[in-house]
Amino acid sequence: MTAETRRLLGVENLRKWFGIRRGVIPRSVGAVRAVDDVSFDVMPGEVLGLAGESGSGKTTIGRSILRLTEPTGGKIWFEGEDVTAFDGPTLRRFRRRAQIVFQDPFAALDPQMTVAEIVAEPLQVQGLCLGRRTRADRVVELLASVGLSEEFLLRRPEQMSGGQRQRVVIARALAVEPVFIVADEPVSALDVSIQAQIVNLLEELKERLGLAMLFISHDIAVMEYLSDRIAVIYLGRLMEVGPADELCRNPKHPYTEALLSAVPDPDPRRRGKRIVLSGDVPNPADPPSGCVFRTRCPYAIADCAAIVPPLRERAPGRLVACLRDDIL
Repeated sequence: MTAETRRLLGVENLRKWFGIRRGVIPRSVGAVRAVDDVSFDVMPGEVLGLAGESGSGKTTIGRSILRLTEPTGGKIWFEGEDVTAFDGPTLRRFRRRAQIVFQDPFAALDPQMTVAEIVAEPLQVQGLCLGRRTRADRVVELLASVGLSEEFLLRRPEQMSGGQRQRVVIARALAVEPVFIVADEPVSALDVSIQAQIVNLLEELKERLGLAMLFISHDIAVMEYLSDRIAVIYLGRLMEVGPADELCRNPKHPYTEALLSAVPDPDPRRRGKRIVLSGDVPNPADPPSGCVFRTRCPYAIADCAAIVPPLRERAPGRLVACLRDDIL
Protein backbone atom coordinates (compact mmCIF):
# COMPACT_ATOMS: atom_id res chain seq x y z
CA MET A 1 0.00 0.00 0.00
CA THR A 2 1.42 3.37 -1.01
CA ALA A 3 1.60 6.48 1.15
CA GLU A 4 -0.95 8.11 -1.19
CA THR A 5 -3.56 5.44 -0.47
CA ARG A 6 -2.79 5.31 3.27
CA ARG A 7 -3.11 8.97 4.09
CA LEU A 8 -6.45 10.67 4.55
CA LEU A 9 -5.16 14.22 4.06
CA GLY A 10 -2.02 15.38 2.29
CA VAL A 11 -0.90 19.02 2.31
CA GLU A 12 1.93 19.69 -0.13
CA ASN A 13 3.87 22.98 -0.35
CA LEU A 14 0.83 24.97 0.77
CA ARG A 15 1.12 28.74 0.42
CA LYS A 16 -1.32 31.47 1.35
CA TRP A 17 -0.21 35.04 0.76
CA PHE A 18 -2.54 37.98 1.39
CA GLY A 19 -1.92 40.90 -0.93
CA ILE A 20 -1.26 44.38 0.48
CA ARG A 21 -2.81 47.25 -1.47
CA ARG A 22 -2.26 50.93 -0.69
CA GLY A 23 -2.78 54.34 -2.21
CA VAL A 24 -5.65 56.56 -3.32
CA ILE A 25 -5.85 54.31 -6.36
CA PRO A 26 -5.12 50.99 -4.59
CA ARG A 27 -2.17 49.11 -5.99
CA SER A 28 -0.26 46.06 -4.85
CA VAL A 29 2.73 46.89 -2.67
CA GLY A 30 3.54 43.45 -1.26
CA ALA A 31 2.07 40.42 0.44
CA VAL A 32 1.68 38.95 3.91
CA ARG A 33 3.11 35.43 3.81
CA ALA A 34 0.67 33.83 6.24
CA VAL A 35 1.56 30.28 5.13
CA ASP A 36 4.73 29.57 3.17
CA ASP A 37 5.59 26.12 1.78
CA VAL A 38 3.92 23.91 4.40
CA SER A 39 3.62 20.13 3.91
CA PHE A 40 2.22 17.39 6.17
CA ASP A 41 -0.04 14.33 6.16
CA VAL A 42 -2.89 13.21 8.39
CA MET A 43 -3.68 9.50 8.55
CA PRO A 44 -7.18 8.01 9.07
CA GLY A 45 -8.18 8.29 12.73
CA GLU A 46 -5.12 10.41 13.60
CA VAL A 47 -5.11 13.69 15.50
CA LEU A 48 -2.37 16.04 14.32
CA GLY A 49 -1.82 19.00 16.61
CA LEU A 50 -0.76 22.27 15.00
CA ALA A 51 1.02 24.46 17.57
CA GLY A 52 2.37 27.98 17.41
CA GLU A 53 1.99 31.54 18.60
CA SER A 54 -0.86 33.81 17.53
CA GLY A 55 -0.32 34.95 13.96
CA SER A 56 1.81 31.96 13.00
CA GLY A 57 -0.59 30.80 10.26
CA LYS A 58 -2.38 27.97 12.08
CA THR A 59 -5.95 29.08 11.37
CA THR A 60 -5.10 30.00 7.77
CA ILE A 61 -3.86 26.43 7.19
CA GLY A 62 -7.07 24.96 8.60
CA ARG A 63 -9.30 27.24 6.54
CA SER A 64 -7.24 26.64 3.40
CA ILE A 65 -7.58 22.87 3.75
CA LEU A 66 -11.38 23.22 3.74
CA ARG A 67 -11.30 25.86 0.97
CA LEU A 68 -12.90 28.44 3.25
CA THR A 69 -9.82 30.45 2.25
CA GLU A 70 -8.45 29.89 -1.23
CA PRO A 71 -4.77 28.82 -1.21
CA THR A 72 -2.23 30.84 -3.17
CA GLY A 73 -0.30 27.73 -4.15
CA GLY A 74 0.38 24.10 -3.34
CA LYS A 75 -1.80 21.00 -3.32
CA ILE A 76 -4.31 19.59 -0.85
CA TRP A 77 -5.16 15.91 -1.26
CA PHE A 78 -8.11 14.30 0.53
CA GLU A 79 -8.83 10.59 0.12
CA GLY A 80 -6.64 10.67 -2.98
CA GLU A 81 -8.44 13.58 -4.66
CA ASP A 82 -7.14 17.10 -5.32
CA VAL A 83 -9.21 19.46 -3.14
CA THR A 84 -7.81 22.52 -4.92
CA ALA A 85 -9.52 21.34 -8.14
CA PHE A 86 -12.98 20.85 -6.61
CA ASP A 87 -15.86 22.92 -8.00
CA GLY A 88 -19.34 23.51 -6.53
CA PRO A 89 -20.79 19.94 -6.50
CA THR A 90 -17.52 18.19 -5.63
CA LEU A 91 -16.73 20.82 -2.99
CA ARG A 92 -20.11 20.22 -1.37
CA ARG A 93 -19.49 16.47 -1.30
CA PHE A 94 -16.04 17.10 0.20
CA ARG A 95 -17.59 19.14 3.01
CA ARG A 96 -19.70 16.17 4.00
CA ARG A 97 -16.43 14.40 4.72
CA ALA A 98 -14.53 17.32 6.28
CA GLN A 99 -15.94 19.82 8.80
CA ILE A 100 -14.71 22.58 11.10
CA VAL A 101 -15.21 23.53 14.75
CA PHE A 102 -14.60 27.27 15.13
CA GLN A 103 -12.81 29.02 17.96
CA ASP A 104 -15.62 31.30 19.16
CA PRO A 105 -18.81 29.26 19.70
CA PHE A 106 -21.00 32.35 20.10
CA ALA A 107 -19.87 33.93 16.82
CA ALA A 108 -20.25 30.55 15.07
CA LEU A 109 -23.96 30.24 15.90
CA ASP A 110 -26.86 32.25 14.49
CA PRO A 111 -28.45 34.01 17.49
CA GLN A 112 -31.87 33.95 15.77
CA MET A 113 -31.96 30.16 15.44
CA THR A 114 -32.78 27.53 18.02
CA VAL A 115 -30.42 24.66 18.75
CA ALA A 116 -32.73 22.30 16.87
CA GLU A 117 -32.58 24.53 13.77
CA ILE A 118 -28.80 24.98 14.03
CA VAL A 119 -28.04 21.26 14.20
CA ALA A 120 -30.65 20.38 11.54
CA GLU A 121 -29.37 22.93 9.02
CA PRO A 122 -26.44 20.86 7.62
CA LEU A 123 -28.80 17.89 7.26
CA GLN A 124 -31.10 20.02 5.10
CA VAL A 125 -28.25 21.54 3.08
CA GLN A 126 -26.74 18.13 2.32
CA GLY A 127 -30.12 16.46 1.69
CA LEU A 128 -29.84 14.03 4.61
CA CYS A 129 -32.65 12.74 6.86
CA LEU A 130 -35.31 14.21 4.55
CA GLY A 131 -38.35 13.34 6.66
CA ARG A 132 -39.16 15.87 9.39
CA ARG A 133 -39.51 13.20 12.07
CA THR A 134 -36.34 11.44 10.94
CA ARG A 135 -34.46 14.73 11.02
CA ALA A 136 -35.80 15.60 14.49
CA ASP A 137 -34.72 12.21 15.82
CA ARG A 138 -31.26 12.66 14.31
CA VAL A 139 -30.89 16.07 15.99
CA VAL A 140 -31.74 14.57 19.39
CA GLU A 141 -29.22 11.80 18.75
CA LEU A 142 -26.50 14.32 17.82
CA LEU A 143 -27.12 16.40 20.94
CA ALA A 144 -26.92 13.29 23.11
CA SER A 145 -23.58 12.40 21.50
CA VAL A 146 -22.11 15.68 22.81
CA GLY A 147 -23.71 15.47 26.24
CA LEU A 148 -26.78 17.69 25.77
CA SER A 149 -30.35 16.64 26.52
CA GLU A 150 -33.58 17.37 24.61
CA GLU A 151 -34.28 20.36 26.85
CA PHE A 152 -31.75 22.34 24.78
CA LEU A 153 -33.67 21.92 21.50
CA LEU A 154 -35.61 25.18 21.76
CA ARG A 155 -32.88 27.25 23.36
CA ARG A 156 -31.03 29.99 21.52
CA PRO A 157 -27.26 30.61 21.80
CA GLU A 158 -27.60 33.44 24.36
CA GLN A 159 -29.45 31.06 26.67
CA MET A 160 -26.45 28.72 26.97
CA SER A 161 -22.98 28.82 28.51
CA GLY A 162 -19.83 28.92 26.40
CA GLY A 163 -19.22 25.21 26.92
CA GLN A 164 -22.78 24.32 25.95
CA ARG A 165 -22.54 26.46 22.81
CA GLN A 166 -19.31 24.71 21.81
CA ARG A 167 -21.04 21.35 22.24
CA VAL A 168 -23.72 22.55 19.82
CA VAL A 169 -21.02 23.60 17.33
CA ILE A 170 -19.49 20.12 17.59
CA ALA A 171 -22.91 18.45 17.17
CA ARG A 172 -23.51 20.51 14.03
CA ALA A 173 -20.11 19.46 12.63
CA LEU A 174 -20.91 15.79 13.31
CA ALA A 175 -24.34 15.97 11.65
CA VAL A 176 -23.04 15.06 8.18
CA GLU A 177 -20.87 12.21 9.55
CA PRO A 178 -17.44 13.58 8.58
CA VAL A 179 -14.25 11.56 8.76
CA PHE A 180 -12.05 14.63 9.31
CA ILE A 181 -12.48 17.73 11.48
CA VAL A 182 -10.46 20.93 11.72
CA ALA A 183 -10.72 21.96 15.39
CA ASP A 184 -9.61 25.61 15.33
CA GLU A 185 -8.65 26.53 18.91
CA PRO A 186 -11.92 24.95 20.14
CA VAL A 187 -11.26 25.62 23.84
CA SER A 188 -9.37 28.94 23.86
CA ALA A 189 -12.56 31.04 24.25
CA LEU A 190 -13.81 28.93 27.19
CA ASP A 191 -13.26 29.10 30.93
CA VAL A 192 -10.41 26.92 32.14
CA SER A 193 -12.86 24.74 34.10
CA ILE A 194 -14.77 23.98 30.87
CA GLN A 195 -11.78 23.44 28.60
CA ALA A 196 -11.01 19.98 29.97
CA GLN A 197 -14.60 18.88 29.39
CA ILE A 198 -14.50 19.84 25.71
CA VAL A 199 -11.07 18.26 25.19
CA ASN A 200 -12.33 15.05 26.83
CA LEU A 201 -15.39 15.15 24.55
CA LEU A 202 -13.19 15.45 21.46
CA GLU A 203 -11.05 12.55 22.70
CA GLU A 204 -14.17 10.44 23.23
CA LEU A 205 -15.53 11.27 19.76
CA LYS A 206 -12.18 10.46 18.18
CA GLU A 207 -12.17 7.02 19.80
CA ARG A 208 -15.85 6.26 19.22
CA LEU A 209 -16.21 7.55 15.66
CA GLY A 210 -12.65 7.06 14.41
CA LEU A 211 -12.39 10.75 13.53
CA ALA A 212 -9.21 12.22 12.13
CA MET A 213 -8.53 15.75 13.29
CA LEU A 214 -6.31 18.77 12.80
CA PHE A 215 -6.26 20.22 16.32
CA ILE A 216 -5.11 23.85 16.21
CA SER A 217 -3.97 25.47 19.44
CA HIS A 218 -1.34 27.68 21.03
CA ASP A 219 -1.56 25.53 24.19
CA ILE A 220 0.90 22.72 23.61
CA ALA A 221 0.04 21.10 26.97
CA VAL A 222 -3.59 20.54 25.87
CA MET A 223 -2.34 19.39 22.50
CA GLU A 224 -0.07 16.75 24.03
CA TYR A 225 -3.06 15.10 25.72
CA LEU A 226 -5.22 14.84 22.60
CA SER A 227 -2.78 14.58 19.68
CA ASP A 228 -0.97 11.61 18.19
CA ARG A 229 1.58 13.89 16.52
CA ILE A 230 2.38 17.58 16.82
CA ALA A 231 3.53 19.99 14.12
CA VAL A 232 5.09 23.27 15.32
CA ILE A 233 4.74 26.33 13.09
CA TYR A 234 6.45 29.71 13.23
CA LEU A 235 5.78 32.64 10.89
CA GLY A 236 4.04 30.42 8.33
CA ARG A 237 6.70 27.66 8.22
CA LEU A 238 6.92 24.30 9.94
CA MET A 239 9.76 24.03 12.44
CA GLU A 240 9.27 20.51 13.78
CA VAL A 241 6.94 17.50 13.48
CA GLY A 242 6.93 14.39 15.66
CA PRO A 243 5.01 12.05 17.96
CA ALA A 244 3.32 14.13 20.66
CA ASP A 245 4.92 12.48 23.69
CA GLU A 246 8.42 12.42 22.19
CA LEU A 247 8.26 16.00 20.92
CA CYS A 248 7.08 17.32 24.30
CA ARG A 249 9.60 15.26 26.26
CA ASN A 250 12.58 15.93 24.01
CA PRO A 251 12.09 18.88 21.61
CA LYS A 252 14.60 19.06 18.77
CA HIS A 253 14.03 22.59 17.47
CA PRO A 254 14.94 25.69 19.53
CA TYR A 255 11.50 27.20 18.93
CA THR A 256 9.73 24.07 20.17
CA GLU A 257 11.98 24.11 23.21
CA ALA A 258 11.00 27.73 23.94
CA LEU A 259 7.28 26.97 23.53
CA LEU A 260 7.47 24.06 25.95
CA SER A 261 9.44 26.06 28.50
CA ALA A 262 6.50 28.46 28.75
CA VAL A 263 4.05 25.71 29.78
CA PRO A 264 3.30 26.10 33.51
CA ASP A 265 3.90 23.07 35.74
CA PRO A 266 2.28 22.93 39.20
CA ASP A 267 5.18 20.87 40.51
CA PRO A 268 8.15 23.25 41.04
CA ARG A 269 10.56 20.29 41.10
CA ARG A 270 9.76 19.56 37.45
CA ARG A 271 9.98 23.12 36.19
CA GLY A 272 12.78 23.66 33.74
CA LYS A 273 14.44 26.95 32.94
CA ARG A 274 12.14 29.38 31.15
CA ILE A 275 13.49 30.30 27.73
CA VAL A 276 12.71 33.91 26.84
CA LEU A 277 13.20 34.59 23.15
CA SER A 278 14.79 37.91 22.25
CA GLY A 279 13.03 40.42 20.04
CA ASP A 280 9.54 40.30 18.53
CA VAL A 281 7.97 38.09 15.90
CA PRO A 282 9.02 39.56 12.52
CA ASN A 283 6.53 41.14 10.14
CA PRO A 284 5.11 38.36 7.89
CA ALA A 285 5.03 40.91 5.06
CA ASP A 286 8.83 41.15 5.32
CA PRO A 287 10.08 37.87 6.84
CA PRO A 288 13.79 37.29 7.50
CA SER A 289 15.86 35.69 4.78
CA GLY A 290 16.89 32.08 5.23
CA CYS A 291 15.44 30.62 8.40
CA VAL A 292 12.50 32.77 9.55
CA PHE A 293 13.32 31.96 13.20
CA ARG A 294 16.96 33.03 13.01
CA THR A 295 16.40 36.59 14.36
CA ARG A 296 15.22 35.13 17.68
CA CYS A 297 17.22 31.90 17.77
CA PRO A 298 20.00 31.65 20.38
CA TYR A 299 21.88 29.15 18.18
CA ALA A 300 21.78 31.02 14.83
CA ILE A 301 24.87 30.86 12.61
CA ALA A 302 25.83 32.77 9.45
CA ASP A 303 24.30 30.15 7.12
CA CYS A 304 20.90 30.66 8.76
CA ALA A 305 20.58 34.03 6.99
CA ALA A 306 21.17 32.54 3.54
CA ILE A 307 19.65 29.05 3.58
CA VAL A 308 16.02 28.06 4.18
CA PRO A 309 16.36 24.90 6.28
CA PRO A 310 14.40 21.99 4.83
CA LEU A 311 12.17 19.90 7.07
CA ARG A 312 14.34 16.77 7.36
CA GLU A 313 14.01 13.53 9.30
CA ARG A 314 16.57 13.66 12.14
CA ALA A 315 15.27 10.61 14.04
CA PRO A 316 12.53 8.05 13.27
CA GLY A 317 9.34 10.07 12.83
CA ARG A 318 11.04 13.35 13.87
CA LEU A 319 11.21 16.08 11.24
CA VAL A 320 13.17 19.23 12.07
CA ALA A 321 13.88 22.38 10.04
CA CYS A 322 17.30 23.42 11.36
CA LEU A 323 20.76 23.68 9.82
CA ARG A 324 22.68 22.91 13.02
CA ASP A 325 23.19 19.21 13.68
CA ASP A 326 25.10 19.90 16.89
CA ILE A 327 22.05 21.11 18.82
CA LEU A 328 19.61 18.42 17.71
